[in-house]
Amino acid sequence: MDGLIGLPVWLLAFLATLFTYCMTACGAAFVFLSKKFGARTLCAMQGAAAGIMIAASFFSLLLPAKESLEEAGVPAALVLTLGFFSGGASIVLSDIVLRRMRSFREAQARGGALTFFAMTLHNIPEGFAVGVAFGTMTGDVAAFLAAAMLAVGIGIQNFPEGLCVSMAMRAQGMTARRAFFYGQFSGIVEIAAGVLGALAVGLIHTLLPWALAFSAGAMIAVSCSELIPSCVAEGKTFAVWGVTAGFAVMMLLDVLLG
Repeated sequence: MDGLIGLPVWLLAFLATLFTYCMTACGAAFVFLSKKFGARTLCAMQGAAAGIMIAASFFSLLLPAKESLEEAGVPAALVLTLGFFSGGASIVLSDIVLRRMRSFREAQARGGALTFFAMTLHNIPEGFAVGVAFGTMTGDVAAFLAAAMLAVGIGIQNFPEGLCVSMAMRAQGMTARRAFFYGQFSGIVEIAAGVLGALAVGLIHTLLPWALAFSAGAMIAVSCSELIPSCVAEGKTFAVWGVTAGFAVMMLLDVLLG
């Protein structure tokens, strides 16, 4: 199936999600400036990461899932509850597994791994959403622009999310180079998910609300179990301001770009 400009829809989805990935990488690259920040600033940034994840869980994941389910006439409460609970449970189980692995004895390393895991999960349904948008284009200019604007909106949101992962890992003792690697890698899954979404529109569209709710549960679990306790331990005031600022920024982006 060809898109509006003569390219296959899977290729359009690939190019769109390549852009969203690059925005994630740009945000993650800010970790190389972290040497200029003090411990309190890093603590505030870790709190901001938690705020970003909490806001994204509602505005970018649960709310779109609710709207999609209501449009399809599916009971939203049951799907959202089961999906959200499953996502949180996956983090709890992952934490138990990582505690028993020798390479993750340090609590800081475990927390960084869970942050990376949750944000990567969050990016998969976002990639699906972009792919589905291009896969369901009707062939007119308006449909193409709507799909393109969705990719632009997700890309802009991905900038602070890439920063979220890399700064959280940097604050927990990881080198800037490794923190950047994991920060940008958390966004690369969007490319594969986008192409898959464009090629399997029907199936992915059906599963998307479940994936969104699952990712939201995972992100809330990580924020409450790892990020917020860790930054509060370093300084309550900076942590509170960080969480508040992170939530406000992500909420503003989602409302303006939604």
